[in-house]
Amino acid sequence: MLYAIYCADHAGSLPLRQQTRPAHLERLRALQAEGRLLLAGPLPAVDSDDPGEAGFTGSLIVAEFASLEAARTWAEADPYRHAGVYAQVTVTPFKKVFP
Repeated sequence: MLYAIYCADHAGSLPLRQQTRPAHLERLRALQAEGRLLLAGPLPAVDSDDPGEAGFTGSLIVAEFASLEAARTWAEADPYRHAGVYAQVTVTPFKKVFP
């Protein structure tokens, strides 16, 4: 089943996000290689593809997992979570309808 993982950043966490990005992307690439990643990306703090120093307010990941518990476990192990980028992580089942 697909699960949406919504992650809200701590205010001012952009430097931590930048330092931890390679490890975060490595985990996402692994999901992609397994054919389990539907989409992933950051949520810019301002209306721009490149928010600069404004940074991001969080991230959204939609991927396939065996269960809600497996999705939660994966999300909690994210390098951004361990580095203190994410203040809160919410995992919920997701049903893709379009496209």
